[in-house]
Amino acid sequence: MLLQTNQPPTEHQLAIIAEQLGRAPRGIQAVAATDGEGTPLVLRMESIVDGKPFPTLYWLCSDHLKVVLSRIEASGVIKNLEARLQQEPEFLAAYHRSHEDYVAQRWRHMHAEHHDQAERLGYAALFRERGIGGIANWDQVRCLHTQYAHHLCGDNVIGQWLDAEYGVIDTLP
Repeated sequence: MLLQTNQPPTEHQLAIIAEQLGRAPRGIQAVAATDGEGTPLVLRMESIVDGKPFPTLYWLCSDHLKVVLSRIEASGVIKNLEARLQQEPEFLAAYHRSHEDYVAQRWRHMHAEHHDQAERLGYAALFRERGIGGIANWDQVRCLHTQYAHHLCGDNVIGQWLDAEYGVIDTLP
């Protein structure tokens, strides 16, 4: 069971996240999605961490989902998806809308001070132009993990495809 929470992490969740990441977490804005037991699946990250742009808004922290998606990725599916994007204009348009949703969410969740800092330090264009996982070329797929993290928190056609084709969401305990 998936729950979108968008709440700051509890102390218990921070301990789980540190175990998932293998280090103390930094830059977490909220736990964006959990399983039915409250275990973090996706973190929403601050856009600026330690004065620098953080590469992704949504961070997939679930060990289980990372393994499932790594196996799918290892099968060469990214090259197939990129070929499909070039062959199917509707799929490409939906993928571009996914990037637009991601960019809009990033700006919506950004604190006012980070908006100001982004403008002042010249990061604003980067945040407006870089899509899911910080990718510049919206016709390419960088990583299934960032796509799926966004899918669990937004409108992502690659994540929808992963659920339809591989039943990723159904693998959650």
